Amino acid sequence: MAITAGAVPDSTAEAAPASVWARVRRWLLPAFALIVLGLLVSHANKVDWAGAWQALKAYSPLLLLAALGLATASHALYGCFDLIGRYHTRHRLPPWETWAIAITSYAFTLNLGSLVGGVATRARLYARSGLDETTIAQIIGISAATNWLGYGVVAGGLFASGAIALPPQAHVPPGTLRMVGVAMLLLAAGYVAACKVWQGRAWRVRRRQIKLPPPDIAVMQLCVSAINWSLMGMAMYLLLGRQVPYGTVLGVLMAASIAGVVMPLPGGIGVLEAVYLALLSGAVPQGRLMGAVLAYRAIYYFLPLAGGLGLYVLLERYAALHPAAAAVPVQDGVSAPVSGK
Repeated sequence: MAITAGAVPDSTAEAAPASVWARVRRWLLPAFALIVLGLLVSHANKVDWAGAWQALKAYSPLLLLAALGLATASHALYGCFDLIGRYHTRHRLPPWETWAIAITSYAFTLNLGSLVGGVATRARLYARSGLDETTIAQIIGISAATNWLGYGVVAGGLFASGAIALPPQAHVPPGTLRMVGVAMLLLAAGYVAACKVWQGRAWRVRRRQIKLPPPDIAVMQLCVSAINWSLMGMAMYLLLGRQVPYGTVLGVLMAASIAGVVMPLPGGIGVLEAVYLALLSGAVPQGRLMGAVLAYRAIYYFLPLAGGLGLYVLLERYAALHPAAAAVPVQDGVSAPVSGK
């Protein structure tokens, strides 16, 4: 899905509820974050930290290198989300620069939150390279849609196949999870069908217009994102020593990702750990489990952030040395010039 048109004024009726919600959210989210942190701190003394440290020291260099390779492949594949946006918007930034901006923003998103990484970092770097606000909004929309559509395909497949089973204490009727999985898969298929039926049509939603991409791009979104989520799960699967079925590890990762969205703490600190401890503590010794989660955070979150910071500096430097003169989308085979920065 892409956002394709310029802003239009909000009505007074729309602006008032938005203003109220903004004030409530300003206090609600920090309060919720403090509650979560308090719970984590209160349970910190119950974690087998000594066992976690022993588990970390027991990892072989070869296994850590394999996990790092999977994490690197996942981050590199995420960069393709913005290349899909480049293909759809037909902007003139080089593919390497588009890809570099995407993986930089992803590293920031994981550690600092989606507003900082997915939106603010992308917006600044693309604007510095000469893209207009409408094109930047399209790229961000394509990237977000790609990520969550792939999530739906993977999670839906796990649920529909029966690879994930809820514990008895969940009191969920049999077959419910399978129906949810089928619904998620149908939603993804419906997205592709909608792109085919309504290709080229635009709808105005509040301040922007929404335009679906062509069906071939929609299929590409599903495939690339699904592979990316699978790589993320495989890295954790290796770190857990293959003691838990891959489908289960991947399912817990999906649950942790949703929990991280619901509880917007920077980097999801504590959320990833809490979800894995809650759902896998009965299958893996707590020390080994916590060691795997800490290793995963270091490999998938912290190391890419260090690389992202360096890449961000290089991109800023490159933009300063190469002021963009024409980075606008192509229309009817002709790219219209834009004044420099």
